[in-house]
Amino acid sequence: MDFLDAIILGVVEGLTEFLPVSSTGHLILASELLRIPYTEFLATFEVVIQLGAILAVVTLYFKRFLLDWDMNKKLIVGVLPAIVVGAFFYPFIKSLFAAPQVVAWALILGGVAILALERFQDKKTKTITSLDHITYRTAFSIGLFQALAVIPGVSRAGATILGGLIIGMERSVIVEFSFLLAVPTMKAATAKDLYENGGAFGNADGSMLLLGFVTAYLVAMVAIKFLIRFVQTHTFAPFGYYRILVGILFLLFIL
Repeated sequence: MDFLDAIILGVVEGLTEFLPVSSTGHLILASELLRIPYTEFLATFEVVIQLGAILAVVTLYFKRFLLDWDMNKKLIVGVLPAIVVGAFFYPFIKSLFAAPQVVAWALILGGVAILALERFQDKKTKTITSLDHITYRTAFSIGLFQALAVIPGVSRAGATILGGLIIGMERSVIVEFSFLLAVPTMKAATAKDLYENGGAFGNADGSMLLLGFVTAYLVAMVAIKFLIRFVQTHTFAPFGYYRILVGILFLLFIL
């Protein structure tokens, strides 16, 4: 991996972490296209750029995290399903990362699901039109959908968005709650990755890690603001079509 690779992967992480398109799938595809072998350093690098993406959300929603304790408690409730699933099925989940076809089909099927829900749920009355209307039950329900994202290619953002559409949330509310829920979820996942791959940090190229971190942070800031504006006037359908296209590319270029 060189500095250009670090920038490219940082951009990919920042762009895709909070969009319903699967950052994991895109990082796998990008690494394959760049011919970067999966090493301890790459695993460490992916942890670092995830931290950059997390920091972007914390920066933009700092006041809510600091002052809205009721929402913080709901986020804890929302993250519980993913933690439980991850703890009990971790070996099986890790095995899926060695099966690129799982990523490809998860992208395609997730895209089809988004298109179907946008078509049939669009006229449904939205019952949750503000973050303040989210109850503990709603947070837990969204958390159950998020737990599906342990399957590589499903996309954490995509799973929460699908759940929000089914429940009847406004698109802008789904997106913002998905951003907030990403912080405790990604913290838990990153902590586990750090525990497993922390030894690689001692031998890692610090300048490369810093470049990837800053790139992911800055690009994630832009991606978050873009998605908030986008859903005010558009549906999630374009992301559905995009997922299907990327899934097909996966099948063509990797499999």
